[in-house]
Amino acid sequence: MEASTRLQKLLAPIAGDMDRMQDVLLEQVRSASPAVRDMTDHVSRFRGKQLRAALVLLSGDATGNTTDEHVRVAAIVEMIHLATLVHDDILDGALVRRRVASVNQRWDNQVAVLLGDFLYARAFALSTALSSRLCSRLLSDTTRDICVGEIEQSTSRYDFDISQEKYERLCGAKTASLYAAACELGARYPGGNEEVGRLMWNFGWELGLAFQIKDDCLDILGDEAEVGKTIGRDVEDGKVTLPVLHVYRNAPDELKARIRDAYTMPGIENRTARLSDVCDLQPGVEFAIQRAEELVRTALGRLASLPPGPARQALEGIGEFVLERRF
Repeated sequence: MEASTRLQKLLAPIAGDMDRMQDVLLEQVRSASPAVRDMTDHVSRFRGKQLRAALVLLSGDATGNTTDEHVRVAAIVEMIHLATLVHDDILDGALVRRRVASVNQRWDNQVAVLLGDFLYARAFALSTALSSRLCSRLLSDTTRDICVGEIEQSTSRYDFDISQEKYERLCGAKTASLYAAACELGARYPGGNEEVGRLMWNFGWELGLAFQIKDDCLDILGDEAEVGKTIGRDVEDGKVTLPVLHVYRNAPDELKARIRDAYTMPGIENRTARLSDVCDLQPGVEFAIQRAEELVRTALGRLASLPPGPARQALEGIGEFVLERRF
């Protein structure tokens, strides 16, 4: 079964709520400005897995905490995610997102920055209309963490001595933090059991970190047509991700020098291809995948305390999907 089809089946218990979430999202980004409307219509084609929104809804169902506002909370989380995608594509110089031109490619970087800001503004405007401040408070902290993670990663480019612990902390800040927030909001909103919220935050953090590690592997060895976005940007941008870090640490000095050259030597047209030529990246990918599997196992173990049911089963299935996905 294709991963996309499997994911659709996993999300069947919340299919109706996901459709309503999408309606809320589209309503919130609708604008009277033809220029903005053209861009938001384009961004609507970025609709992908929508895992973060799904995690809000499934975490609510799995913990018995669903409210009438969970659909709007999920839409807010998804809008923030869309904003991060638009800004990430600028930072990465990406040309393609979800098999269509990225905003920065279709227009330019300045317009893309403003569109990302527009999406953030709409998300937080909706959060202030909710009955509880938990959503706006938690997501403002999460957005700060995402920005700090991106800033710290940008200052760690070409750092081949970065520790795995720091790598995971940066990945956690820029990616796992929104997964964690989505799960905590689903379990706690509008202000419920903090212990259950912490349990689901940890589940989301580990799931999101595994997702990012798998993403780093796909960026090196993935098929761009299958992944659906520009790949090979990490090496071009000087990011030393876990697969490369593992290979570099275990390489002799001469090979380490060639790996550094693949990242930094002027005039290289395709740095990822050059890196693959000078070293075997497969051991690094295998190491990274093993770490992602360890994180998912830990995350799934946390669900054992939840009552069995379709929502918990779907959360377990999402953990397996994160490891198996090719896009």
